[in-house]
Amino acid sequence: MKGTTLRSDAHEESGDGPADAPRRDGPASLAADAIGSQLDLTLTGGHVVRALAPDFADAASVYLLERWLVEENAHVSADPPQIEARRLALRVGAHGHEDGEGALPVGQVVVFPRDTPYARALATGGSQLLDAVDSHTSDRLAATAAEDVRIGALLRSASFLIVPMRLQGTPVGFIACTRGPERPPFAPGDVAAVESLAVRSCVALDNARRYERERRTALAIRRSLLPTTGASFAGCRIAHSYLPAGEDNIIGGDWFDVLRRPGRRVGLIVGDAMGHGPESAVAMIQLRTAVRTLAGLDIGPVDLIRRLDALAADTPGASFATCMYAEWDAERHTCTLVGAGHPPPLVRGPNAPGAPVALRGAGLPLGLGSWNCEPTVLDVREPTLLLLYSDGLVETRGFDIDEGIARLAGALDAGSEKLTCRADQDSLQSLCDLLLHQVRGGDTADDRTLLLAELRPSGM
Repeated sequence: MKGTTLRSDAHEESGDGPADAPRRDGPASLAADAIGSQLDLTLTGGHVVRALAPDFADAASVYLLERWLVEENAHVSADPPQIEARRLALRVGAHGHEDGEGALPVGQVVVFPRDTPYARALATGGSQLLDAVDSHTSDRLAATAAEDVRIGALLRSASFLIVPMRLQGTPVGFIACTRGPERPPFAPGDVAAVESLAVRSCVALDNARRYERERRTALAIRRSLLPTTGASFAGCRIAHSYLPAGEDNIIGGDWFDVLRRPGRRVGLIVGDAMGHGPESAVAMIQLRTAVRTLAGLDIGPVDLIRRLDALAADTPGASFATCMYAEWDAERHTCTLVGAGHPPPLVRGPNAPGAPVALRGAGLPLGLGSWNCEPTVLDVREPTLLLLYSDGLVETRGFDIDEGIARLAGALDAGSEKLTCRADQDSLQSLCDLLLHQVRGGDTADDRTLLLAELRPSGM
């Protein structure tokens, strides 16, 4: 087996370098043009291998260094004892290799020793051109040949090319291509074309990696902020639904929680910090944390919101935040409502349609330092639905907030009647999800939040 190390300026630095890929008329050209069109690692890797196989090569794969995937600044030494790389995409012939399929699953981490052409390509920065797959790869493939019939095609390769991918001088992965004996071996022009493709692919993969990392961070924050609806509360079942504004947002300014209070009471709150960017998300997190701290004190609903107002006044970005707080006492059969510039909750009894609560006062928004409001106390003697929500669900350019509240009340009635035959947690969550999407449809100009509670007085 003969091997050659080739050097080209095309892969020295990723940036606005040559963007030409192995292009042919048809799918290969379309796949190359799609590289970087989506901020998704797996999709981008798929675009790369589809640009190469089957028109340019019989098989193509993309591997990314595991250290680069999990660390922000991961550097590989000049002569590492081994490298660990994750198989991002693989295409043998005209068919891609789906995750978990066959003996070469996408997502598998493979260890490549120092003496393999993969490690040499990353260490030297030069492409490796061989007249067959290396012995390490051959042994590894032969051990699994019985599991996947396509492995035989890889073992018969008569030309094997490995092109490193580098980002600002740092190795991040490599592209591997093979051709069988029925096709001419890779020529220097072919190597240069794959190197150009590697430059373009590296930038796209780095953008996707950074986006996915930010998305995972936001999702982790969002999951940590969800109330514990599966927990048992005295005389109360809870469901919630949330949809951030815009297609790309994961977390916004809406906040909501379910709180255990002294005396077996339960507190429910929905709030809205103005805006949709990271500043409003930070303000939301601070307000939610403050409410959780205050809920542990043996204070009443009015005092709780008054203290929250004082804290919001000292919290950047929290001024003019709104909230609606409800405190349920199943033993006393009372639900106490206190608002701070927020839309009124809806209630629906067993023999009454859904309607907004006539609050004794709406209260000023939080953060102005002058909040004051009389509580509204409901006497709940029968099972009752209580719905807290954000204004994003009821206020649009098409109709005013009062009309939106009326539409939401109508949807609550219609949805409740459909689910009356079921009295479990799943039915309550189904109703909540239905209300989230039915009232506003596809309009996501603002965050939409729902907190739905079924209040059951003690003794029932």
